[in-house]
Amino acid sequence: MEFFCYHRDRPDSVKLRDELLEAHWSSMDGYEKELIARGPTFAADGETPSGSVHIVDLPDPAAARAFAFDEPNYQAGAYRDVLIRRWRNLLGRTMWDFPGGRTGGNRYLVLGLGEGEPADLVVPPDRDDLIAYGPLLSDDGVTWVGTAALVRAPDADAARAVLTRDRYADIEVHDWQFGGRR
Repeated sequence: MEFFCYHRDRPDSVKLRDELLEAHWSSMDGYEKELIARGPTFAADGETPSGSVHIVDLPDPAAARAFAFDEPNYQAGAYRDVLIRRWRNLLGRTMWDFPGGRTGGNRYLVLGLGEGEPADLVVPPDRDDLIAYGPLLSDDGVTWVGTAALVRAPDADAARAVLTRDRYADIEVHDWQFGGRR
């Protein structure tokens, strides 16, 4: 089962995150084979961390909760909240398989919070800049609750355009970069 986890930072948590960087990476190293994508998001200044994205393939919801809530930054209080949703990997690959590589261009997390009928359930035709893409689902994996994408785009507006604007209660766009040691 694939899960999308987004830990959102508490204000002024940068020092704590810096202190725990090795502990965080070591924790994630234990999930190397299960990770589909990972990396930090950033505030509007493009430098201050604002959160941490992990897309991971785990056996069940209990394992996903353990993954999210046993994470060292969460345990130390660096995060204000955690979004965990079932997810479906419509690209069928990891971020490390992205043909565009780890660097070059602007990268974004686009998070569409669902409302009403499901939207964007198929991969957009121009998929060359998609790093990860798929629907967010209810705990049972049946009901659509949104869409999450990691994209390379010239700017935030172009990244937002990967989702159908009027089909969501809200669309968040966050600066994002590839994470981890790889």
